[in-house]
Amino acid sequence: MPLKEIIENELSESIIKIAPLSGGDINEVFKITTQNNTYVLKINSLSIHPKMFVKEKLGLQSISLTGAKTPDLIKIFSNSQNQFLILEYIEEESTTKSFWKNFATSLVKLHKTSNKSFGLKYDNYIGSLSQNNAQKRTWEQFFIENRINPLVKQAFDKNLLNKNHLSSFESLFKKLNEILPTEPPSLVHGDLWSGNLLKGKGQTPVFIDPAIYYGNREMDIAMTQMFGGFDKDYINYYNEWFPLESGWQQRIEIHNLYPCLVHLILFGSSYLRGIEKVIKKF
Repeated sequence: MPLKEIIENELSESIIKIAPLSGGDINEVFKITTQNNTYVLKINSLSIHPKMFVKEKLGLQSISLTGAKTPDLIKIFSNSQNQFLILEYIEEESTTKSFWKNFATSLVKLHKTSNKSFGLKYDNYIGSLSQNNAQKRTWEQFFIENRINPLVKQAFDKNLLNKNHLSSFESLFKKLNEILPTEPPSLVHGDLWSGNLLKGKGQTPVFIDPAIYYGNREMDIAMTQMFGGFDKDYINYYNEWFPLESGWQQRIEIHNLYPCLVHLILFGSSYLRGIEKVIKKF
C-alpha cells in the first residue's frame, strides 16, 4: 500500500502534501500536510530497532509530565515491516533572549524530577544505539557500568579502540569517585543537542527525540556545550533557580565521554582524538 494511503487511513484525513524533512540520521522523517492540520511522520524498521517509537512515546510523555513542552503525540502504529510515529508539527520562530530564559525554566523542571535510583524501568535508545537503563544506587556505578563501559567494549569490538584505550579507561574509572558529583538522580533528556530543541511559538522551547533516564543533570548541561547552538546566558538563569555543584565546568569533558563514544561508534574515528584527550587529561 502506498505511504499516502497508509497515513490517510490512520489519520482519517486527506493528505495534500508529503515532504521529506532533513536532520534525521536514524529515521525517515516527513512533514504531512492535510486540509486542517500539519504533522511530523517518522518511519523506521520494525525489526532493526524494536519498539523504538514506543520508547520515544514514553520519553516524550515523561518530559511532558514535568511541565516542559513536547510535541503532542498523534498516533503510533506499525505494519509487517515498519513502525510509524505521527507527532504534532512545531512551527519554529526566531529566538529572542526570552527563549533561553524559558529553556532554563523548562530544564529546571525536568531536572528537579527525581527518583530513588539512577536509570529507568525500561531500556531505550540514544540515536540508533540501545541504551541500558538498569537501575543503580550511585551515579558513579551507573555512569561506568551502564554508559561508558558498554560503549568502550562495543567500540573495541569494532576496532575503533585498542587495548591501550581500555587500560586508560580502567585507570579513569578508579578516579571517578573523586571527580563525579553526588547529587540525587534527575530526569534528563539524555540527548540534548541543539537539533533536539525546537523554538516553538511564543518563545516556547519544545523537546524532541528524548533518550531519557534518571541520571546526573550535568549530562544534559554538558551536551548543550558539545556542539554549540545554545545561548550561554541560559546557564546563568539555570543556576539562579537550581545551582549546579561547583566544578561543573571541569566535569563537562567527563560527562561528554558518553555522547563522544556514541558518535565514535555511529560515525567513526574522527571522534577518537577528543576521547583520547579527555582520558589522558584525567
